[in-house]
Amino acid sequence: MLIGELARRTGSTARALRHYEQAGLIDSERAANGYREYGEPAVVRVRNIRALVAAGLTLEDLRPLLGCLDGDVMSRPPSERVLGIARERLAVLERRIAAQTDARDRLVAALAAAGRGPGQGPENGPENGQRNGPGSGPGSGPGRRTDG
Repeated sequence: MLIGELARRTGSTARALRHYEQAGLIDSERAANGYREYGEPAVVRVRNIRALVAAGLTLEDLRPLLGCLDGDVMSRPPSERVLGIARERLAVLERRIAAQTDARDRLVAALAAAGRGPGQGPENGPENGQRNGPGSGPGSGPGRRTDG
């Protein structure tokens, strides 16, 4: 099957499939015209790749699991190897979340120290020259041309 059909059957994109192939997770044969051709097993493999990526694993995390990607991965109990990879990925995600939370807290504290809480920047108040009331909209005020 051609890349477009594989993309349709797996809910993927041709670009993602080329990326999976470049990462060494799927294989294709080249037709005489240079088009990629995939075998039927690629459908199951791509669906498994997408499910595992959606669960938080990266394509790099999936490399050691190549032999497992051709079956019904999501319904089988995970092996110790898969659990180890998942635990490592979870630890990475937790460190990133903690770093982002710290950055957010520092920014909130900086805004509070400046007397502006979140959502109270100059774009939300009269400090930026906003006026309220009649005649304060676009095209109003002195110098307004009415002759087109």
